[in-house]
Amino acid sequence: MKEIDRIDRKILRAIQDNGRLTNLELADTISLSPTATAERLKRLGRDGYIQGYMAKLSPEKLHRGMLVFVEVKLDRTTPDVFEAFSEAVRRSDDVMECHMVAGGFDYLVKARVEGMESYRAFLSDVILSLPGVRETHTYPVMEEVKNTDKLPV
Repeated sequence: MKEIDRIDRKILRAIQDNGRLTNLELADTISLSPTATAERLKRLGRDGYIQGYMAKLSPEKLHRGMLVFVEVKLDRTTPDVFEAFSEAVRRSDDVMECHMVAGGFDYLVKARVEGMESYRAFLSDVILSLPGVRETHTYPVMEEVKNTDKLPV
C-alpha cells in the first residue's frame, strides 16, 4: 500500500468537508486534473483510506433528539458473555456506537432516542435485557458541544 502524500491529504480533507463534490469540483478544489483526481480517489478507496460515503441526518427531524451515553458493567467478563452482548447490541437500531473499554466498566454505549420515555423503554427492553448486564450508569446529553466524524488529515 502506497503512503499518502499532501495531495491525497487535500483530497481526504475536501471530501470530509463535502462528500457530494463532483470529480470536477474536487479537481478544481485541489488544483489537479480531473483524470488524476479520479485515479487518486479510486486508489484512496481501494487502499481503505475512504470507507464509504453517507448523508448526515437530523436526529431532531427523525424523532431521535435525545442523546445518551450508557456505561455498562457485565456480571462476568468471559468470551461467551462478550460475544453475546456484542451480537445483541449490533441488532439494536437505537445504539449508534458501542465500545469495549478498559477501566471501571466494560462497555460505553451511545444511543439516540426520542425522549425520556423512549430512553426508559430502551434501558429496560434493550440494555438491561442484554446478556450479562449487571449494572448501568446513564449520562443524558444536555448540549452537544462538538459532534464530528472528521479525522485530522
